[in-house]
Amino acid sequence: MTDKSHGGHHPSTTTTDGSAPDYQRHRSRREFMRTLTSGSAVALFDQRILRPQLVQAARQEGAHPLAPRPSHFPARAKNLILVNLTGGLSHIDSFDYKPRLQADHGKVMDWRGRPFYLNASPFRFSPKGNAGLMVSELFPMLGSTIDDMAVIRSMVTDHISHGQATLAMHCGLTTIPMPSIGSWISYGLGTHNLNLPPFVVLASALPYMGSQVWDASFLPAYHTGTRLIPGNDPVPHLKSPLPSLSLRELEQEMLQKLNRKHLIERQNDPQLDARIATFNTAAGMMKVAPQVLDLESETNGARSRYGIQAGDKQSIAWQLLAARRMVEHGVRVVEVVHTGSGGNWDSHGDMAHHRNLARQIDQPLAALIQDLKLRGMFDETLVAICTEFGRAPAGTKNEKGRNHHNSAFTCLLAGGGIRGGTLYGQSDEYGNLVVENPVHVHDLHATILHILGLDHEELTYHYAGRDFRLTDVHGQVLSDILI
Repeated sequence: MTDKSHGGHHPSTTTTDGSAPDYQRHRSRREFMRTLTSGSAVALFDQRILRPQLVQAARQEGAHPLAPRPSHFPARAKNLILVNLTGGLSHIDSFDYKPRLQADHGKVMDWRGRPFYLNASPFRFSPKGNAGLMVSELFPMLGSTIDDMAVIRSMVTDHISHGQATLAMHCGLTTIPMPSIGSWISYGLGTHNLNLPPFVVLASALPYMGSQVWDASFLPAYHTGTRLIPGNDPVPHLKSPLPSLSLRELEQEMLQKLNRKHLIERQNDPQLDARIATFNTAAGMMKVAPQVLDLESETNGARSRYGIQAGDKQSIAWQLLAARRMVEHGVRVVEVVHTGSGGNWDSHGDMAHHRNLARQIDQPLAALIQDLKLRGMFDETLVAICTEFGRAPAGTKNEKGRNHHNSAFTCLLAGGGIRGGTLYGQSDEYGNLVVENPVHVHDLHATILHILGLDHEELTYHYAGRDFRLTDVHGQVLSDILI
């Protein structure tokens, strides 16, 4: 059934967060900036043409399509930070300890009629937290926060290729283009801060399937994730050439009025609507984004907790602290991509590669959890640490790496609504197959939406003759891991 408050199309609008696809967003900003320096824009410097009644009309006309919207029921958390460990974190080398696998190293395992050799983990495990959950030496600092987490050790997905599994983790379906989970949340709940996008992606490099994993697909384009590229200029073309803040505001009001008129004359063209939206976001971000991304305003102690070195503006530590700041300033969903489609967790050749990657994220992930608690944000922020699939417990003889494995893997949830120190589900004695409480990606999505106050069966959008939802016709909320 389509929810009347969230189903169907949003009304046409002229103000938005600007979350168009990357190529469109960057092009639109450049064109917007050129407009500001064109003859017609310069003419707007003369405030005499900005008639008071026109300015007032611009202020009053139209509601923002991304204004906060009511949830289906009281939410346990209001924000999501999604950490995407691209390439496939090995569950049996991180959070799913298998002593039998260690004992049977080198033995032959029959898998679908073919012999494979069991491959023990090269990493030591030790108990962490009050419950004594076994955690790999790869994550000593993140392991110290295990009492704040639910460890789901029974994840399954339908695909064994990176591209399809990545799409499944983000969009639910892979058969047709579907909106990202961040786009669905933006569509369902709107944003806390109209000067910032509701859905931001921090990605130094593109993941598998590129920007499709944060695309809005058939949802209005302003729900598309806005990618920021960590570095000296994470938001290109953002600085305004106009010297006066008052002039910028007056000009923006005039441009909004003209754009609304232009849109109405063209029968509320959705592509034009989205284009106009990017212009307005550019203006809003000029005011807010530089301050949000200025990590130098953080204390030395805060930066040190994350492991941020002097001059660092792009490490995963920088990105996770930036994610906290964006959520703090009203961004509804932030995804952090570690690390992209190359040099990632896809450790076919040697599991020792996991060690360096874990060293990059262990301290900053633990710091993120601690930081949210210190700032009173933990109970209102859901942190999801996920990967597209796991890695196989067996392979060729004397193999040092591990292949893709979609029949069992692990995801971590912490923060608002989560029962900390919880183990959910179980894989078999080798970590090969799930034997207790299987959790499909659809179930994970249903649970995340539920925590944010959204019923995954009611959050629908009518497109191409049918109602679509993130979980399609599947999905069960994991009530056992919730407070």
